[in-house]
Amino acid sequence: MAALNGAVENGQPDKKLPALPRPVRNLEVRHRKIFINNEWHESMSGKTFPTYNPSTAEKICDVEEGDKADVDKAVEAAKAAFQRGSLWRQMDALSRGRLLQKLADLIERDRAILATLETMDTGKPFLHAFFIDLEGCIKTLRYYAGWADKIQGRTIPVDENVVCFTMHEPMGVCGAITPWNFPLLMLVWKMAPALCCGNTLVIKPAEQTPLTSLYIGSLVKEVGFPPGVVNIVPGYGPTAGAAISAHRNIDKIAFTGSTEVGKLIKEAASKSNLKRVTLELGGKNPCIVCADADLDLAVECAHQGVFFNQGQCCTAASRVFVEEQIYPEFVKRSVEYAKKRLIGDPFDAKTEQGPQIDQKQFDKILELIESGKKEGAKLECGGLAIGDRGLFIKPTVFSEVTDNMRIAKEEIFGPVQSIMKFKSIEEVIKRANNTEYGLTAAVFTKNLDRALILASALESGTVWINCYNALYAQAPFGGFKMSGNGRELGEYALAEYTEVKTVTIKLSQKNH
Repeated sequence: MAALNGAVENGQPDKKLPALPRPVRNLEVRHRKIFINNEWHESMSGKTFPTYNPSTAEKICDVEEGDKADVDKAVEAAKAAFQRGSLWRQMDALSRGRLLQKLADLIERDRAILATLETMDTGKPFLHAFFIDLEGCIKTLRYYAGWADKIQGRTIPVDENVVCFTMHEPMGVCGAITPWNFPLLMLVWKMAPALCCGNTLVIKPAEQTPLTSLYIGSLVKEVGFPPGVVNIVPGYGPTAGAAISAHRNIDKIAFTGSTEVGKLIKEAASKSNLKRVTLELGGKNPCIVCADADLDLAVECAHQGVFFNQGQCCTAASRVFVEEQIYPEFVKRSVEYAKKRLIGDPFDAKTEQGPQIDQKQFDKILELIESGKKEGAKLECGGLAIGDRGLFIKPTVFSEVTDNMRIAKEEIFGPVQSIMKFKSIEEVIKRANNTEYGLTAAVFTKNLDRALILASALESGTVWINCYNALYAQAPFGGFKMSGNGRELGEYALAEYTEVKTVTIKLSQKNH
């Protein structure tokens, strides 16, 4: 499986991964306050909220709880930093790029600390946090650092005595609301292009996982970003998140999370100031395995595609369609893979799967597993919680799944693989597209014609051929239909953070 956003470059695995360092044991959480104007603040209300380690259910620490008053303060700082004549607006584009490069350098320096914090807060394996999440952050920042002085307009021929050209200008104050499944990586996906284009930011990390975002605040200050350029307000969605969505002085908002919350954000944006909205939402992603596929590759990729990050991925391969000739063998091998997956302490280098994020998600997954049993799917393995402490669920495989079952329609966001069979390409195209989502899809086949036919027909923002989760900083990512609006990553993301201005000059004819 290609690692998320960068551990595979240009389709070729890295020749040698760096040696895995040890996690930072007994790490003291130093950054728990609200970050505004390059300073740390207590919440205006005086409230705090706890963040927990999902592996042990123990409280890590209390974090300052921002709400509308704190968001107002952060927006005021961001707006001041964006004013004409400010340090940030006077900074040339190359210098903006250098700051992003320096931020990447500091993340690289503190990589073990950030990976440890991410594992504590999310429960994801330290190995994955260090080599996948942090690698993606560093590469994304370096990619957009290179773009900073290359955002250019065009000259447009219109008339003999007229010069017409376009300018690409920053939008202003941008809001970013990030999810709990990839807290730091999704923050950088938004922060890097926003700052590259010259905007300022107000960030609300998910309340379940605020720690790495707050640590980034300390690095922002150390790098030398001017005060007010980056502001971080931890808090809850219905208070701090809603305040960002409805704020009249925020010009654009980017959100990664559920489709349900995405709708609320878009509604708030339209009712306030029609701020531009980028949404990366849910998915129920088809993974199509044709009879001629490399079966070993397809089984492994489908396995990693659904179980990676405890199944808590919007890109998860949650609907596996297998051509009927190879269906029994595919199911058999998939079950073997699932049974071998190592579950346990995320700080153990051998661990492949940690706990689910919280009790609510844990209960939802088990309820959907029960629905699969009741609706007639065949439980091949798993289907149970593990132990009486933490939020661990055994990797679960269902066969004989039909399209009308809840496990084939709803986004589970957990370690559950649903395997269905198909007879023809036309049939599987119709079934794969029969969903309100359209985030990603995958095809496994050795036939180039079939691969391209499916890639063209599938209603998804990304289609992977003979690979899965192959995400790169250079390639755009986003969804069709109710999987979202707009694109993150690549050159395409720059358009989400800039306004295009047309300048038309009528030339004097006196000298003609």
